[in-house]
Amino acid sequence: MSAIEPFTISVPQAEIDDLRRRLDHVRWPEKETVGDWSQGAPLTKVKALCDHWRTQYDWRRLESRLNGLGNFRTTIDGLPIHFLHVRSPRADALPLLMTHGWPGSVVEFMKVAGPLSDPESLGGNGSDAFHLILPSLPGYGFSGKPGQTGWGVHHTADAWVELMKRLGYEHYVAQGGDWGAAVTTALGAMAPEGLQAIHLNMPISFPAPDEKEFTPAEAKKMEEYARFMKEESGYSNQQMTRPQTLGYSLADSASGQAAWIYEKFHAWTDCHGEPENILSLDELLDNISVYWFSGTGASSARMYWESTATGFLPVDVNIPTGISIFPKEILQPSRRWAERNYKNIIHWNELDKGGHFAAFEQPGLFVEELRKCFRPFQRF
Repeated sequence: MSAIEPFTISVPQAEIDDLRRRLDHVRWPEKETVGDWSQGAPLTKVKALCDHWRTQYDWRRLESRLNGLGNFRTTIDGLPIHFLHVRSPRADALPLLMTHGWPGSVVEFMKVAGPLSDPESLGGNGSDAFHLILPSLPGYGFSGKPGQTGWGVHHTADAWVELMKRLGYEHYVAQGGDWGAAVTTALGAMAPEGLQAIHLNMPISFPAPDEKEFTPAEAKKMEEYARFMKEESGYSNQQMTRPQTLGYSLADSASGQAAWIYEKFHAWTDCHGEPENILSLDELLDNISVYWFSGTGASSARMYWESTATGFLPVDVNIPTGISIFPKEILQPSRRWAERNYKNIIHWNELDKGGHFAAFEQPGLFVEELRKCFRPFQRF
């Protein structure tokens, strides 16, 4: 099957009612024994998040917004792939393939969809317009859940090439962060016909194993990464080694799924210690709800089992590459590290605010980064 079919997100009301019943009867753990987030998401914070989810959050609002952007599915290698296809009013706009990561979803891109696809309507320059193709990773959101092994980063990149062919785009650019950066880097290394350039907000580059001399800035990056590996990588180890065991809790407990993701929005956003400083409770729950209603706690974690060993290995990319470094990102290589495997860097910028969910946190900055990077490939 190669047809592209319209897709409507429509969660049965019974599932929304079931969520509220589960949130009515949460069996809460005791309060943490510290006064910060060092043991994980604090009890009072998770209770407040879940109370908002139970009493005030409106899933139908998000459902309507996503359906209004244009949802589609197509089956590639036996797996249904969901994607948003936001066509620009400019017929000759540049196609832009954007890939999210974990614990993100296409929800991350909703704030930038309008400015990227129709800049003129917001007072911008029409020559900056893009047609947007925003797929959900395999096992994420409203894409299918792989029933067999093999759907890692490189298989996903192959699927994205096929998706762009089916959409009839002969020339396009690609962007990604987190797993999306791994997929986009794999695309860049493959350099399929039609892919003109890529942009990353989490480039996959590291110092050489035997490297001993670092600039002060590089030494600080090394310290931050060492802290991440020591204090914050437990989620990755669990998802990489035992995603199925974790999945039972995430599939059954709404509060557990919420806390599992909420803690990462605290750790990885540029929020000055409070996720709600940068994203509203509704925005946080939009993303969490996609995981809950699609039941993808286990299947999304399985990407780690499939790809951590290979998906984040540096590879040589020769096509033009843009890189934007946001200060709260997990991986922040120096330019000289990045140049070792991204051989043709055409745009490099280190911003003063923003984090792992760049498009979600700082949509204005994110949009401007993509415009600057990809202007040489616009065909106006």
